[in-house]
Amino acid sequence: MKYISEKSTIGDNVNIGHFVVIEDNVVIGDNCVIGSNVVIYEGTKIGNNVRIDDNTVIGKQPMRSVNSVFKDEEKLPPAIIGNDCLIGAGVVIYCGCKIGNKTLIADLATIRENVTVGEKTIVGRGVAIENFCEVGSYCKLETNAYITAYSTLEDYVFIAPGVVTSNDNFAARSKERFKHFKGVTVKKGGRIGAQATILPGKVIEKDGFAAAGSVVTKNIEEAKIVAGNPAKVIRDVPEDQLLENQ
Repeated sequence: MKYISEKSTIGDNVNIGHFVVIEDNVVIGDNCVIGSNVVIYEGTKIGNNVRIDDNTVIGKQPMRSVNSVFKDEEKLPPAIIGNDCLIGAGVVIYCGCKIGNKTLIADLATIRENVTVGEKTIVGRGVAIENFCEVGSYCKLETNAYITAYSTLEDYVFIAPGVVTSNDNFAARSKERFKHFKGVTVKKGGRIGAQATILPGKVIEKDGFAAAGSVVTKNIEEAKIVAGNPAKVIRDVPEDQLLENQ
């Protein structure tokens, strides 16, 4: 049993599982595989050769609490999934997202509204990317990393398991905080080690590296390694580890 709107467009050689819901004006390209219990919301566009595993939701509209700092002034555009993407089981991708070609979104990941992800990026199992984020191409975000809202990750960024980023220096106290929300910025080739914490608004410059367990309270200079709590510079990134030498 499944529901496929007559207003949707399904390409050639598409395999659709059991109990699938495909709403109006959805476009699915050729040679796609849609698992069971998948919901694809209105207007979503899916490219060719895309695999979507069981229990995944594409194009979900956001929910807002009465005191949310995010206010939806207009209806968000549909989600767009590029060619040759692999999307795991139990993934939720919200409307207003654009996922580049050949990107992998692993099981149980969540990508909130107004997020762009580039090409050939890996979003690992259980990763959460909050709204208004930009993630570049050739990035790797490993298991259970948390990318806070209003963050930017440029190309070739590496985020290790359990990394936490933050955007609110006021920790949800006082209305003053609404003026100061700012996520993190990781420039091209920047890397963050396992279980590191990056405080709001901090910038990791090109090839900068936050070691495992670091608490980053200041910007990281280009090609510097920092470690500790608070994180301090310990040495330069070795020449053979710079992105230009890969």
